[in-house]
Amino acid sequence: MDKQQRLHEFERCGQMPEKDDSYPVKIQLSTQIFQEEQEKVEMILSGRYYEKGNAAYLKYDEVQEEGKVHTVVKISGSRALILRSGAIRMRLDLRVGEKRRSTYESRYGNFPMEAKATGIGHHRSGQAQGRFSLGYELFMQGNHLGTYNMAIHYEEVQEAR
Repeated sequence: MDKQQRLHEFERCGQMPEKDDSYPVKIQLSTQIFQEEQEKVEMILSGRYYEKGNAAYLKYDEVQEEGKVHTVVKISGSRALILRSGAIRMRLDLRVGEKRRSTYESRYGNFPMEAKATGIGHHRSGQAQGRFSLGYELFMQGNHLGTYNMAIHYEEVQEAR
């Protein structure tokens, strides 16, 4: 998939529904990373939750060392897609039990990767409240980079007027 196709896919998957059926949400993101050592990254963010077809989406922005990163997480059944644009560009296609090609681009270069999902889940506990769970392994040039477990809790909040 070339750069233009990836951009088109991000715009298509990250696009808000035609009529605004999205909800403002508070997002608590926790990622456990198992490499040579274990690391845990936690963030509290603001974003939007929406559904389109049989998929659920979370859309949010992060500020990292490299700059602002726009993120869309899409879950549909046993499949998930994480798209990032901005200071970092990433396309992580996750399917349980399958190794899938993925890409990561930063100012340091383009890195083709593979990702294999170990678990994908979406548990709703309200109209715009619930949790996305993603477990996956990353590989680069056949080498195992690490195992990642993401928990993304979201809860509707009132929008500032």
